[in-house]
Amino acid sequence: MKVAVVGATGLVGSKMLQVLTERNFPVTELIPVASEKSVGKEVTFKGKGYKVVSADTAIAMKPNVAIFSAGGSTSLEWAPKFAAAGITVIDNSSAWRMDPTKKLVVPEVNGDALTPEDKIIANPNCSTIQMVLVLKPLHEQYKIKRVVVSTYQSVTGTGVKAVNQLMNERQGIQGEMAYAYPIDLNVIPQIDVFLDNGYTKEEMKMTNETKKIMGDDQIQVTATTVRIPVMGGHSEAVNIEFDKEYELADIRSILAKTPGVIVVDNPSKAEYPMPKDAHDKDEVFVGRIRRDETQPKTVNMWIVADNLRKGAATNAVQIAEYLLAKNWL
Repeated sequence: MKVAVVGATGLVGSKMLQVLTERNFPVTELIPVASEKSVGKEVTFKGKGYKVVSADTAIAMKPNVAIFSAGGSTSLEWAPKFAAAGITVIDNSSAWRMDPTKKLVVPEVNGDALTPEDKIIANPNCSTIQMVLVLKPLHEQYKIKRVVVSTYQSVTGTGVKAVNQLMNERQGIQGEMAYAYPIDLNVIPQIDVFLDNGYTKEEMKMTNETKKIMGDDQIQVTATTVRIPVMGGHSEAVNIEFDKEYELADIRSILAKTPGVIVVDNPSKAEYPMPKDAHDKDEVFVGRIRRDETQPKTVNMWIVADNLRKGAATNAVQIAEYLLAKNWL
């Protein structure tokens, strides 16, 4: 089982190597791929050093699967070349997510949409993944009409440059800026670029990707996405309107039985999910589950996950695990 990780030296790429190790994915040969300036550098995987190679070299080495986390332009250029060589690509960028010919997959939600013919598979946006994992079982039970979500997203979602900016500001050091404004002791209500409708690209990703993954264009989703000075873990305040009436106890029970979801919801003891508790975990945590008292059939909740793991690396590796279990790799 030869596995290529494209973007192996980046924040998410490094996390992918960690997740592959922890989940004991049966890698017989790792092929780390990065930009030309990183070729020849060494990455360590399971205690062994592997030299970083170029994308051309990686294709020639014929991996069974290539997990991409190297940005949209790299994916657009190279994913088809890997796929043409018979290599299955799992892509973490936004390049292929809304392509109608490509599957957008969270294995617990819509893994059954995959077929052996899918050679480029899209990994959804981090903030979408953690939300749909919670929405899916509730949609099956109560049929979701509308979702209003506000996100509180960590700087690791931007990358190393943003992590450095936060830590520099915290220490009073002048340095390179990932954002147009300071992030420490601040909140920036912009993630990605603004579109003509006044929403950001990140906000529209949540709207469009949710419909595609859930397989239902009737679900209305409106989002406000916000960057906060937290090192890792995205949080979301989610308001969900159903078609059918519900009981709070049933919602807690449904979510408690959902694979990959952990309910942490005990207000009397001030127990609820926080980013620090989700750190380095693969599960999605949900709490603050309460009835919206301003309108019927509507519930509020708080959803937290490690954006580099379930929001990126873990979900990609889970897709590979799904394909492997089907003998499609």
